[in-house]
Amino acid sequence: MVTGKAEIGATSRKPGGPLRRGWTTGACATAATKAALTALLTGRFPDPVCITLPKGETPAFPLAHETLGENFAEVGIVKDAGDDPDVTHGATIIARISRAAPGTGISFRAGDGVGMVTKAGLPIPPGDPAINPVPRQLMTAEVEALCAEHGIAPDIEITISVPGGDALAAKTWNPRLGILGGISILGTTGIVHPFSCSAWIHSIHRGIDVARAEGLDHVLGATGSTSEAAAQAIYGLPETALLDMGDFAGGLLKYLRAHPVPKLTIAGGFAKLTKLAQGALDLHSGRSQVDMDFLLAEALNAGLDPAQGARIQSANTAQEVLELATENDIDLAAPIAERARATALETLRGAPVAVEVIVTDRKGNILARTDFA
Repeated sequence: MVTGKAEIGATSRKPGGPLRRGWTTGACATAATKAALTALLTGRFPDPVCITLPKGETPAFPLAHETLGENFAEVGIVKDAGDDPDVTHGATIIARISRAAPGTGISFRAGDGVGMVTKAGLPIPPGDPAINPVPRQLMTAEVEALCAEHGIAPDIEITISVPGGDALAAKTWNPRLGILGGISILGTTGIVHPFSCSAWIHSIHRGIDVARAEGLDHVLGATGSTSEAAAQAIYGLPETALLDMGDFAGGLLKYLRAHPVPKLTIAGGFAKLTKLAQGALDLHSGRSQVDMDFLLAEALNAGLDPAQGARIQSANTAQEVLELATENDIDLAAPIAERARATALETLRGAPVAVEVIVTDRKGNILARTDFA
């Protein structure tokens, strides 16, 4: 999957009540392709246009833009991501269809706002437009069916563009993955499931694939930009070594278990890495919580006066516990870093990956750092 930041935006628009599904950029590109080719062959634009998705769903898409020229047709469809916080929600996905030279078959081009792949390790080779395999398959199937219906060879050029896609791509992982000039056309099912974790985890996986293809021996997975910057101040790793792990430590570690890189640095804030130390692999606040009894046990092992135990157990946040430990000259970050490293190694199950853990405070100061060995 060629992807950026999983089409996840920086702001949440999660409503109350049931969440509405949406459509991927790949589904929108397929619908636009079908409508444009239909117009090129018949002179009429189907509006709405229906397509068949990989699992048999048949959604209908209204047309937002249509142009019919002498040798081409063009259709734009506005992407509706449902209730998912998707950076491409509301973007117009445009397919321009034109006849190609006899015998050339179906080809794909990147128009304005669609990225080009420049690095190895992704399912699409360098030099090709960032249109993922499944969307290509969906568009190919629609083109072949329409051409067969009209008794012509499927010699068709498909150009996908997304106005403003270059700006949207800056909010994704595409630049780190070497996808330049715009967004990717994504989707394995055609459906966007609101607040899904799968797209982000797929992006982590593709980041590892690119790092391995470039022969990197050290990658960095950070819970956020502050901890990433702190680790980068030590190592100065190339951008392709920076894996935006976020809350998905499990997604990172399990993929490295099967696709190892020799060295892994995990960097994060105290609270996030406390969860990892507890054994949690999803560090999101909605899916794992800091266990104050766990922190109390670690603090007591580090030398905290048991009389302070009640204060830890009644603390509201991990930060409050850290401050309490610091007031009492207790280094709580170091054992948390070691326990987090132990969780990572347990998850890797003997894969040849040496792991280091760096714990930072909210300002990016390093509180603790383990060895790799």
